[in-house]
Amino acid sequence: MVNPDIQGREYPPTTPYLVGREKVREFARAVASASPIHLDPAAAQAAGFADVVAPPTFAVVVQEATLAQLLADEDAGVDFTRVVHGDQRFSYTRPIVAGDELTATLTIAAVKQLGGHSMVTASSAITDAAGAHVVTAISTLVVRGAEPEESAEPAAGEK
Repeated sequence: MVNPDIQGREYPPTTPYLVGREKVREFARAVASASPIHLDPAAAQAAGFADVVAPPTFAVVVQEATLAQLLADEDAGVDFTRVVHGDQRFSYTRPIVAGDELTATLTIAAVKQLGGHSMVTASSAITDAAGAHVVTAISTLVVRGAEPEESAEPAAGEK
């Protein structure tokens, strides 16, 4: 069971993540994006960007370091072997562009118990080197409850 007292907890900012052009291109190919602004610096520049633009879901790459903080927090009580990803949302101020240096700060927005399972909503505010907001990545993790103990008594008809 996840510790409900972690609701509202804010973790320290992550080490800055430098967004690389090749990482953006690799991610774009992995999510099957054919948009030229994700792959070609000239196309991105023609569209008004300094370099290639990351697909919208790229923010999970930066958010990953914040979720690692949650999973490493023994006080939180999150057993990673029981985690199922429940939901993912993004709220952008501007797109992520190659060359951005991004820092993320995790806040535990909610901890709810539902049918023996815990639902943890984690909000990662991602800012650029100047401290300006770029995107907030919000994940809901479902931490499955313990399996029922196996009965020590044999079922009817068993010896």
